[in-house]
Amino acid sequence: MRRVGTVVRAAGGVAVVRSPDDSHPRIGETVLDDALSTVGRVVDVMGPVSRPYLVVAPDDRSPAELLNERLYVR
Repeated sequence: MRRVGTVVRAAGGVAVVRSPDDSHPRIGETVLDDALSTVGRVVDVMGPVSRPYLVVAPDDRSPAELLNERLYVR
């Protein structure tokens, strides 16, 4: 399991995740939480190349519930 980053913002029905480095999942990949439950999918990558922001569309949770949560991919 690889850490994607931490949710830093919730807006417009999506969660914005700050990546810790320049490696990040592809658009469409499934994102998991600490309990290995599916959170949603990456729908966009934006910002600086060295530490981009990932936009995650949650499946069944409110984006506000994900604030400050660490997310992962397999």
